[in-house]
Amino acid sequence: MNVSVLKYTGEETGRSVLLPEKVFCITPNDHAVYLDVRSILANRRQGTHKSKERSEVSGSRRKIKKQKGTGTARAGDIKSPIFRGGGRIFGPKPRDYGFKLNQKVKKLARKSVLTYKAKENNISVLEPFTFAAVKTKTYMEMLRSLSFLDEKTLLILPNTDINIVLSSRNIKKAKVLCVDHVSTYDLLNAKRLLIVESAIEPMVKKLT
Repeated sequence: MNVSVLKYTGEETGRSVLLPEKVFCITPNDHAVYLDVRSILANRRQGTHKSKERSEVSGSRRKIKKQKGTGTARAGDIKSPIFRGGGRIFGPKPRDYGFKLNQKVKKLARKSVLTYKAKENNISVLEPFTFAAVKTKTYMEMLRSLSFLDEKTLLILPNTDINIVLSSRNIKKAKVLCVDHVSTYDLLNAKRLLIVESAIEPMVKKLT
């Protein structure tokens, strides 16, 4: 599909660029998208939760009453889980929630999301640009001129441009990433994709 190339000021350049069908027009695979997003969110979990078990809580190991003749249930030390202040039974332990996903599945998931965005006309291609200085106002003016100020946007650059990245950092709904760091979750989480023209070729090369 052909998409018009815009300047970052919102003006038309009079040119258009062809988005390759092998990346932006495939048969989407929803299950691959689900697996990749689940993998990304699982890998973000710290897994540092921990509760103390019977052997870890403070307290005496002395048997609190004799075994027989009390008329009540037998009991061991005060650290028993049935007593207040005792250890916890089957409590959480530190663990790694992450799991491995094949590269082919990850690529299929990203191409599926890009296909959905292309069908919904939520992809805009921008002419290569840069900022002379770090200025949040400049980035906001760019979004305003493109009519995307109130929407979640993801700007994809061919390489990291520190001025652009820092200019967008204080804007809640704006995110800037280079091609190598874009994930399925980032693509799915953004309403609008702003792709710099020079980033299309490395993106296609990375996903095919």
